[in-house]
Order: sequence, then C-alpha cells, then structure tokens
Amino acid sequence: MSQPGHVVVIGAGLGGVRTAEQLRTAGFEGTISLVGAEPHAPYDRPPLSKQVLTGAWTPERIVLRDHDALAELKVDTHFGVPAVALHDGAVELADGTTLRADAFVIATGADPRRLPGQPDEVHTLRTLDDSLSLRRALEGAKSLLVVGGGFIGAEVASGAVAQGLQVTVLEALPVPCERALGPEVGVLCGRLISEGGVDLRLGAKLTRFIDANTVELADGERLSADVILVGIGAAPSLEWLRREGVDTANGVACDGHGRVLGTSGVWAVGDVAAWEDPVRGRHFRNEHWTSVTDQAAVVARDIAGAEPPPETVPYFWSDQFGLKIQGIGRPELGDEVVRLKGEGLSGGAVKGTVAGYFAGGRLMGVVGFGAAKWVARYRALVAKGADRAEALALE
Repeated sequence: MSQPGHVVVIGAGLGGVRTAEQLRTAGFEGTISLVGAEPHAPYDRPPLSKQVLTGAWTPERIVLRDHDALAELKVDTHFGVPAVALHDGAVELADGTTLRADAFVIATGADPRRLPGQPDEVHTLRTLDDSLSLRRALEGAKSLLVVGGGFIGAEVASGAVAQGLQVTVLEALPVPCERALGPEVGVLCGRLISEGGVDLRLGAKLTRFIDANTVELADGERLSADVILVGIGAAPSLEWLRREGVDTANGVACDGHGRVLGTSGVWAVGDVAAWEDPVRGRHFRNEHWTSVTDQAAVVARDIAGAEPPPETVPYFWSDQFGLKIQGIGRPELGDEVVRLKGEGLSGGAVKGTVAGYFAGGRLMGVVGFGAAKWVARYRALVAKGADRAEALALE
C-alpha cells in the first residue's frame, strides 16, 4: 500500500495532534496539515474542569504541542479557521481556503449540549475559553448552581466547594452517572458529591430558566445562584459535515480501523467518531481521553500502511472531592454488579471500593474509587473476560 502524499487532520484537539504525531511515528513522510477551529495551540482538556478552572495551572501548562513543536514535526497549521465542508479530495475552511489532499482525518470533537431557552450568560465547559470565562465568574461569586451531576459537573462542583462557594447540583436521574456506571455504582458518585459538601438534588427536573441566575424546577421550586453551569454532556461537532451516504446520526460511523463508512480516504477519531465495536456489536462513541489516543494510533498506522497497534482496554477517570474514580472495560454492558474490594456498595467508605461488572458470567468492566492499585491489577482480567471466580480470587 502506497502512502498518501498529503493528509489533512480536521480538528486540533487531542485526537488531531495525536494523529499527526502517530503519523510521523508510523513513518509517514508526506505533508500533514492540521486544522483547528480555535486559535490556540492544541491543548489538553481534562484540566479545564480542574486545575485550570481553579487557577492552580496556567493555560500554558496544558499545551500539548506549541507552534514550534508542530513545526519540528513538519505539520502545517491552520488555527482559528474551522472547516465548513468536506468534498471529495478537498476540505473547505471558513476563510475560503481549500486544502486538497489524499486523506482526511475528522477529529472535530463535540460541542456542549444546551437546554431549551438557556441564556447566553449561563456557562458551559468544553474549551479553554469556556474554562477561563467560568473561572472569572467564580472569582467574585458566593454560589454556584450546576445542572448535571456527571463527571464534569462533579469536578467543577468539587473545585468550587474547595474555594468556599455554596454549591448546588441538579441531577435529573435518580443517581449521578447512572448511564455510564449504572444505578448501584452511581450511588457512590452521589455520596461523593453530598459528602463533599454539595447540596445534591436528585430527580430534579429543570423546566425553564427564569433568567441567567434562576431556574424553575418541575415542582415549581425556584433556585438562584451567582453563577450557573450546564454540564449535561456533549454532541458530536458535525454541523459542517453534510455528505450524502455518510451516517452522522450519532457521530460519524466508522469501521474498526476508523475509516468513515460511505467514503474513500476519510477517517475519524475521538468524540466525533462512532467506531464499530465488536464487543458491543454496534457503532459506539467512546468519549474518553485514552480512547482518543488509542484511535489516533490505529488511524495513523492504517493511513501509513504500517502494522496496527495492539488492542487496548478502554479506560477513563475522574478526579473529584479528593478521590480518583477509574474505570476500565465496558461497564455499561454488565448486567450484574459484584463487589470486588472495599465496602462502599454496602454503605461503607467509598474510598477503596472496586466494583466488577459481569455479563454472562464474564468480567466486562471494573470501576474503582481511590483504588488505583487494584484497578491496574484487574486490567488483564477485563481484557480476557475472566469469570467471577477468577475476579474474586485476585489478591
């Protein structure tokens, strides 16, 4: 397989920059162009809801590769200019530039979801500018209302409580993180939030915004705060991509190598990409940091004609209320949750708890709370789908 002469990577976040790096690592010698909607050099997103938001880190600390480092990698950059269309053999940018190439990698990520009638002054958190804007707002605030009790909402709430703010979190579901971790383990996330000093409202249905500082719930109660953040997930950033034959119902549908179905010479990675998952038996968007990096390696080697990298086990984490939550595998596929370590599932301390997710008697995933040593040891068992006896026997 001959290598393409020019690869355009559309999206300059983690997925985009890792794809460019992996192309060079795989021996690609052609031209690489990196297109980014934001004017900033590629940066890491996880610190936006933590260290950057609290002011512990400066924005410079989260840069993945600055302009000089990208030049050393021989990557041409087009920052602050989003893509507006992808044609056969060319991508069109907002400033009228057309980049012609032999291969394209879509890495445009996702945009924060908004609620109906959400005022512009209400914050969301996805970009560096979002984080800095929220940080400025919190500096003079006494109270924060977070809509959404997922990882982002909990991380922001954690930092705000530590800075002395009065924080309320509204979660529409019976427990936080229920979709990702299930109801039994989601209870532990709720305990972390409540025990961390937050007023957690579960099953709280927001019906409307009165203004940028006040919301009304389904029971008629009104809640106000100096600052409101909506953190209810993100949707693939695909408004610019309208191509006949390309499935974009929930991200860009790809095969197991990241090749976009219905196209030739187009791949996709990261939050925007729904890869074929043989374990799940369907296309799936894996919105986690390590998955983006893994996908970039697969795509780069596919484009360069190199051997694919070894298969990996999905991994995610969240830092909140002094504890690291870690997950490996595919917990959402489990139909039974089993205590592996710790006492959190029976009402004891959350820290040290490790839960195993089983389906058909096989270990599909593991989630640990402040139990990094154990989570690491269970990785191999998740990878091979160990049975219950072997998982319980791990010492």
